[in-house]
Amino acid sequence: MELETLQIIWFILVAVLFTGFFFLEGFDYGVGILLPFIAREDRERRAVINTIGPFWDGNEVWLVTAGGAMFAAFPEWYATLFSGFYPALIIMLLALIIRGVAFEFRSKSDNPSWRALWDWSIFAGSAIPALLWGVALANIIRGVPIDADMNYAGGFLTLLNPYALLCGIASLSIFTLHGAVFLTLKTKGKLYDSSMSVAKKAWAPATILSFFFAAYTYLETDLFARLGVNPGIVPVFSVIALASVIFLLKNSSSGWAFAMTGIAIAFSTVTIFLGLFPRVMVSSLNPDWSLTIYNASSSEYTLGIMSIVALIFVPLVLIYQGWTYWVFRQRIGTDSELEY
Repeated sequence: MELETLQIIWFILVAVLFTGFFFLEGFDYGVGILLPFIAREDRERRAVINTIGPFWDGNEVWLVTAGGAMFAAFPEWYATLFSGFYPALIIMLLALIIRGVAFEFRSKSDNPSWRALWDWSIFAGSAIPALLWGVALANIIRGVPIDADMNYAGGFLTLLNPYALLCGIASLSIFTLHGAVFLTLKTKGKLYDSSMSVAKKAWAPATILSFFFAAYTYLETDLFARLGVNPGIVPVFSVIALASVIFLLKNSSSGWAFAMTGIAIAFSTVTIFLGLFPRVMVSSLNPDWSLTIYNASSSEYTLGIMSIVALIFVPLVLIYQGWTYWVFRQRIGTDSELEY
């Protein structure tokens, strides 16, 4: 297989991995964000945590896999991204560590103050990554100062521009909506009623912020210029899917509502990669200094070996994770047997 073909295949695969990550991790970020607000009593909060208990660490594997694929297939992209965005990524990593510890430590003591501490840790450990992922994606498509040697030439505050912050707030709101809709699928009784109420309330801010971000993207980036006046079914259906969520919730169609929030997240991510291609990071200093799949990739031999490995193991991971969701498909309430 030719090098150019392998470069395109691995760009697509990295896009698929990040799409899967945002779809899956998005709802458990949302559940974590909602934890202190959607459940008041301790047993209710335990039930909420148990809705994502079997899944959250498996969902994060998609991020590890995406990062590993980026490192092996596009090492220059990995090096520029992780060195330039290092402070933001360290903050995100610390938040995820605290979040993981909180899931395990929360039930180690019956002390209300102890449990409240870890509940808010879960909130912070979910909200910070949800915000920072939006900031990171916005900067990638808007462009950051990258010099001719593929080195990031800006600082941490460079990343905190109005466009990126709006994207961060929009991603935070969409993940919150995604999590609320997920809870309508996984809870019963009083928790179900609370989840449905919150999901309906979360739809409006998520939709409005997404609209403003799309409009700002048109003004601030070349994304829509590259996609054309008719950007295609992917971005259009993303908008339609998000708009339909409120009508599905009002008809108690939680399954379809969750599918639509998932499609909105997935198709939005795909739209970003479509607008980038063949670039992987845009240079705001000089378009010719942007990183592309051609100047940032590994050798043909490396990409070929990786393709064989991916062909064998990716389907196995998908089958295993699908089986996990099937096994733990039952609804959870305060009367359920709770692990966390």
